[in-house]
Amino acid sequence: MKHIVLLAFALISFYSQAQPKKVLFIGNSYTYVNDLPLMFRNLALANGDTITYDSSAPGGYTFQQHCTNSNTLSKISAQAWDYVILQEQSQLPSFPPTQVQTDCFPYATQLCNLILANDSCSQVVFYMTWGRKYGDAANCAFYPPLCTFEGMQNRLRESYLQMGNDNEAIVSPVGQAFKYSRMADSTINLYTSDNSHPSVAGTYLAACTFYATIFQKSPVGINFNGGLSASNAAFLQQIAYQTVFDSLSVWNINVYNAHADFSYTQNMNNPFEFQFTDNSNNAHSYWWDFGNGNTSTSANPTYTFQTPGVYTVTLTVSDGCVESSLSKEITVVATGVENIQNNSEITIVKNAEGLYLNNEKSVKNASVNIFNMLGQSVYYNSNYNNNELINISEWPKGVYIIKYTNSNIPLTGKVDIK
Repeated sequence: MKHIVLLAFALISFYSQAQPKKVLFIGNSYTYVNDLPLMFRNLALANGDTITYDSSAPGGYTFQQHCTNSNTLSKISAQAWDYVILQEQSQLPSFPPTQVQTDCFPYATQLCNLILANDSCSQVVFYMTWGRKYGDAANCAFYPPLCTFEGMQNRLRESYLQMGNDNEAIVSPVGQAFKYSRMADSTINLYTSDNSHPSVAGTYLAACTFYATIFQKSPVGINFNGGLSASNAAFLQQIAYQTVFDSLSVWNINVYNAHADFSYTQNMNNPFEFQFTDNSNNAHSYWWDFGNGNTSTSANPTYTFQTPGVYTVTLTVSDGCVESSLSKEITVVATGVENIQNNSEITIVKNAEGLYLNNEKSVKNASVNIFNMLGQSVYYNSNYNNNELINISEWPKGVYIIKYTNSNIPLTGKVDIK
């Protein structure tokens, strides 16, 4: 099969300083034109975030060439990078799958291995580029999907997502942001006169997309326009935000990092005892804080509280590089009230007059028992009707547990009286 021809563009490299995120760009002219790293740095700085950056971006370079380029290799090993951004030659990932499999994917993996060998906590970000404005005319005859922007962009998306998945890396969907921008407002020209390289607007859109990807914050409202009109900058900020945040898992954002999650059950024979179960992803270490000064490093601890109260239990997990925390509020009472947690079947309304309970599945003849934190019953009604007033004017401030029983089915809720 005839190989499709690569077109090269000349460029140089540069360096600038900031903190705290350390970012290395490895690419070519799509990275260099309009100084994307500097645009990204200035955008972040305007929102109170700073980066240290460097780049290796010779014109028209492929991943294969970067794998043996002494400048690229020295920059990878120069320090421990937080993020290394990889941008392939602009056409190559859009070529037929068999050619991409041979000419692109192995070198993407080789670069990822070099980056992680330098620092196992570096996060690789693949820079998904965009289809040319009118497709790739030079190669259209060899591969029809390249005849239009849409066809070329679809192939770029497929290839970059494959590289991200194969290497457990993030994908920054700049090309998809180009697509959505073109669909929403075709009057904003994202290209220079060659219909390939980015205009200032295109580079600004790329910078906004990288900001949303790396900082995982919205660029909307950032007071840095990159030389664009305020209205065009605001439009591109919104496009970048929607592109990234509508599909975080598709772009592998946080997919391979530690993510804390847990559940718990209460021992009905000893309501002070709780079994905590770790449901986290990619966790290698655990730190439980039970909200009373006591902690545990077990994955699934059993813990007995000594006194009634409301405790904020926090689980912090780590994958060795990234930490993630989750907190849940747990109510401990001195008597056995089953399944102590908020129940969606009970609507609890509290106002100046008092307390009202409503259960849409039951209108009347319910048993209501309300306990304070010492397990003492402060209210009991064996024949409660929906929305019947419960006078709480004399009750001390605190958290109360509501046990609502109808047809021998107990439901529970919680109310905080201040």
